[in-house]
Amino acid sequence: MVNIQSILHGTVIVADLDVSQRFYCDVLGLSINPDRPDLGYPGLWLDVGPQQIHLMELSNPDPVDGRPVHGGRDRHIALAVIDLDQLLQQLAAAGIVYSVSKSGRKAMFCRDPDGNTLEFIETPLHEHLP
Repeated sequence: MVNIQSILHGTVIVADLDVSQRFYCDVLGLSINPDRPDLGYPGLWLDVGPQQIHLMELSNPDPVDGRPVHGGRDRHIALAVIDLDQLLQQLAAAGIVYSVSKSGRKAMFCRDPDGNTLEFIETPLHEHLP
């Protein structure tokens, strides 16, 4: 029997850590976790509640061009948000292109500066509590 309890982190490869830090920290509002050890390449650990997104500045083996137009048809990380409309305003103010979920849920998709897809799903506040 498998005893898996949760996802601890998801990792995305980025070409320019400074550009990605501005997107993830300044636009999305994530904070940097200072516990990342020296792994021999640039990167950041970003806190997302009790989980993390790890940014790794490495050569990307995947194509950035030619990805599906709608992020829901590409590999992605899904993040819970309390207020999707507020996030949409932040993305629009930053000039970030996004698309709403085709499922009818209160959700949307956007890409980071390296073409990695992020999904944001509005969930009630009580669902975020441990």
